[in-house]
This record gives sequence, C-alpha cells and structure tokens, in this order.
Amino acid sequence: MVTIISLSACSQNTQTIKHSNKSSKTYYVDNTKRAPKKVVFRQTTPQKTNQFRPPYRQKVSYQQVRTPQVTPPKPARQNPAQADIAELYAIGDKIFKNETGGRIDQLVHWNHREDFASMGIGHFTWYPAGRRARYGNTFPGLLDHLQNNGVKLPHWVQRARFEGAPWRTRTELMNAKNKPEVRQFAQLLYDTRHLQAKYIMDRAMRAMPRLVKKTPPQLRSQVANNINAVANSRGGRYVLIDYVNFKGEGLNRNGGYKGQNWGLLQVLEEMRPSQVGQQALNEFADAAMRVLERRVRNSNPRRNERKWLSGWRNRTNTYRNPI
Repeated sequence: MVTIISLSACSQNTQTIKHSNKSSKTYYVDNTKRAPKKVVFRQTTPQKTNQFRPPYRQKVSYQQVRTPQVTPPKPARQNPAQADIAELYAIGDKIFKNETGGRIDQLVHWNHREDFASMGIGHFTWYPAGRRARYGNTFPGLLDHLQNNGVKLPHWVQRARFEGAPWRTRTELMNAKNKPEVRQFAQLLYDTRHLQAKYIMDRAMRAMPRLVKKTPPQLRSQVANNINAVANSRGGRYVLIDYVNFKGEGLNRNGGYKGQNWGLLQVLEEMRPSQVGQQALNEFADAAMRVLERRVRNSNPRRNERKWLSGWRNRTNTYRNPI
C-alpha cells in the first residue's frame, strides 16, 4: 500500500493506492507546484514482533563495546525489507555512539546539573516521582515499546515504570551503577538498541506531517522541500531521526528559551532551500549549529551552556557524512 501525503499551504490530504507487496511509501511534498515524487520513509507492514529483535544473549565487555557484527546485504541481492533492517541496525549503533561514546555503562546514566536520569541509546529522560518533567518523561514510553516487542523487563524496572525513576539524585544513581541488577539492566538496554532505534524512527515518522502543519504558511513549501531534500539524500534518514532524538521535534512554539525552540522544525525553517545530496546534508548541519548557538545566546549565563557547543558541533558534523 502506498500512502501519499500532500502538503499544501493550507491543508494536508491523504490518498491510498494498494499494491500486492504490502509495503508503504510516504511522500512529503508541497503540491502547489508539482506532483508528489519524493520518498521520505518506507515502512514495511509488521509481520512478527521479533522482526527487529536483537540477539539478547550477546556478550560484550561492560565498559567498552566492540564493533557490532552487522553485515548489510550486498546491494545486488538486497530487497527493500532487508535494506530497511540493515539501515535500522546502523542507525541504532550510530545513535548509541553519539549519546554514550559506545559505553554500556552510560546506558544507565545521570548527567551533571540535570534533574532526571538518562536511559538507553537515546538517553531518554526518566524523572523521579513527583518531579516536573520539563523535557518530557520519555523513557516509560520506550519501556512499553520494549515489552510490546517481547522483551522481559526486570521486576524492579516494571515497578519503576509507574512509580518514577528509582533514584532521586545523580549521586544515588552513580552509587548504584555497579550493583548487579543495574549492570544487567544496562546490558539489556545494549542488547535491545535496535528496538530502541525503531522506537526513535517511528517517533520521527509521526512528526513529519505535523512539522509542516505547524509551520507558518509562508514557510511551508520551504520546510516540505527541505524535509524531502534531506530524507532522500544518502544517509538522510539517520540525520532526521538522530536530530529528533537529540533535540526533539520542536513542535511547541512556546518552548525553548525566550520563546525560541531548537528542535527539528526550527532547523528546517532555518535551512536555505536545498537540493538532494551533499548540499542538503551540509545545509542541515550548518542550520542545526545556528539554531543551537541561538539557544546558547538565549540561555541563562549561569547555566554555562556554551560548554556543550563543542560536543554539539561534533554531533552535527556527523550529518555531513552520515551512515
């Protein structure tokens, strides 16, 4: 089934065309001047919950992860489903390295000067009970996704799913890192990194139509064009998915500092019109850094957010030569 989503200046329409291969392609375009023709995502119809299930018994060192043994199919023989799975594995490993430096012990973590734990390959936020979730409490949703895909969670994690993170402070978590149950949970989060990548990918896919809808009418054509230009560039899906996980969708116009957010939507609006290929990737990376530098200028100087710019630049530079 092919789903075509046409994004005009004022409306969004959906048309469905059936095919026998039971796959779907989603097109995000501005239809005021041309017919839909550019692919953003291909999503295969789910068959079994273990389609993306990783090898849970894989044993690696706790401190440093060896290179995952993922061999993508040869281009001459791969079919679309195989290509999507290979890309999903590659995206999962790339996000894991971006967020944790490739260290399993960083999958259960708490950053300095934050009031929440950072969990999994995407450092999903997990707040203790009763604490205001300023940046959204995203880890419980991931736990639901893992359970729905057949992952058996430890009993203490299942309880905490509804009660809040079991550590009240960073000190508590850091003291608990070497406990057997925490180490085992970090290993489970490593073993399920590709299911987590699927969760991040699904989140990004759901956001795409809303991004254009939330854009001011005079910028909708530009944003739709930039989504297509990045997504259709080699490795472009990683770029969009990683930034959504990195800084969010940016759909809340009242979020951010001084009323200026720093999510994916703000980057797409900041981008100059681009063509598919290296130009789109470079322009996205440049626009992302301009948006993040604006965030630092708008932030409270006492937070000293400037110290993060070097790491943010390293991450956005991966968008220039993605997987």
